[in-house]
Amino acid sequence: MKNAIKKWNSISLVKRIIVGLIIGIILGLTIPQASGISILGDLFVGALRGVAPILVFFLVMSALCHMGEGQKTNMKAIVVLYMLGNLLAALVAVVAHYIFPVTLTFAENTNTGDVTPPSGVVEVLTNLLMNLVDNPVNAIVNANYIGILAWAIIFGVALKKAGPGTKKALEDISDAVSVAVQWVISCAPFGIMGLIFTTISEQGLGALVEYGRLIVILVGSMAVVAFVVNPLVTFVCTRRNPYPLVFTCLKESFITAFFTRSSAANIPVNMELCKKLNLDEDTYSISIPLGATVNMAGAAITISTMALAAATTLDIQVSFGSALIMCVLAAASAAGASGVAGGSLLLIPLACSLFGIPNDIAMQVVGVGFIIGVIQDSCETGINSSTDVLYTACAEFRDRRLHPEDYTGKPEARFTVPKNNA
Repeated sequence: MKNAIKKWNSISLVKRIIVGLIIGIILGLTIPQASGISILGDLFVGALRGVAPILVFFLVMSALCHMGEGQKTNMKAIVVLYMLGNLLAALVAVVAHYIFPVTLTFAENTNTGDVTPPSGVVEVLTNLLMNLVDNPVNAIVNANYIGILAWAIIFGVALKKAGPGTKKALEDISDAVSVAVQWVISCAPFGIMGLIFTTISEQGLGALVEYGRLIVILVGSMAVVAFVVNPLVTFVCTRRNPYPLVFTCLKESFITAFFTRSSAANIPVNMELCKKLNLDEDTYSISIPLGATVNMAGAAITISTMALAAATTLDIQVSFGSALIMCVLAAASAAGASGVAGGSLLLIPLACSLFGIPNDIAMQVVGVGFIIGVIQDSCETGINSSTDVLYTACAEFRDRRLHPEDYTGKPEARFTVPKNNA
């Protein structure tokens, strides 16, 4: 048994995931009634969501209590990249709309009665700020990563003067949780097999045909961000061929995020990738969970595209200036989108309100979003989550290029994942 497990783990995780994906598709098409297979996906996502808050809390707290006075991080540059990414993604969506305008067919029977969108961007930002002062235990239980980060930073700074024994205990706990995360991630092929089985057997593709053009616009905009915008940002930061790093992040992070449809659940995967890239743990232990909350380029695309499609459907003329204002609103509100499946859809009414679209119509747009969510939300989460690692790496590579003296004696950050760790 030990030899079989060792042999299994020696195979590239991506190759194992692809095998699980293929098996899940085959089972979904041949025996869709075998609902027991779905539990593998539920267990995998549940394990990731369960361990991620604990990982973030102890990793950040341990990193900060060991951090020396004046120790340098790249958080300011990373936050700027996160906000810039949201804005650029919204701009891509606006340009795509003007080139390929799309209209919607509202599904009046779509149930959105239990959905309550925020009343304005002020409410979104207020909720974001209130999460900062959430009870720390409640924040961990409910996976409120803004609250987890805030309290981990507070406790980490407060423990800087703690004794060596306390700091060593925190480090040991952090290492133990990291090992547990690796065990969970090694089960990804089985989890993804269960997730794709559920999608194929329950959702089907028939309901998506009517919205094919909308899906193409959304996915196409996200592809432009992934393969054009992000590489440009990466090149500006690194002055090197950006595609090895871009493809590494897509391969290692996008795949799992695509199937889990949760940026929060993908936090352990992203932290493992940052470790493989030899990035600074003091930085990525904070930037990755922060990115799962505020780095929402895919959400900005969804919000902008759906709002503009609704305006076109209702024959509302949207000037380019108004569209630019909506970009800023979409970028800001996307930063407050929940890091769970469908989290961005509730922000569509905010953008619709700019064009005077009534809330009942806006909620029908949300309903359309739920119908196409099996594709839209999967791609959106993949872009959001993989970009967390990409921008964290970009900030560090830029700093290493500009200030090489600050990294003397530190391991060289890798532009691609080593083959033996892939």
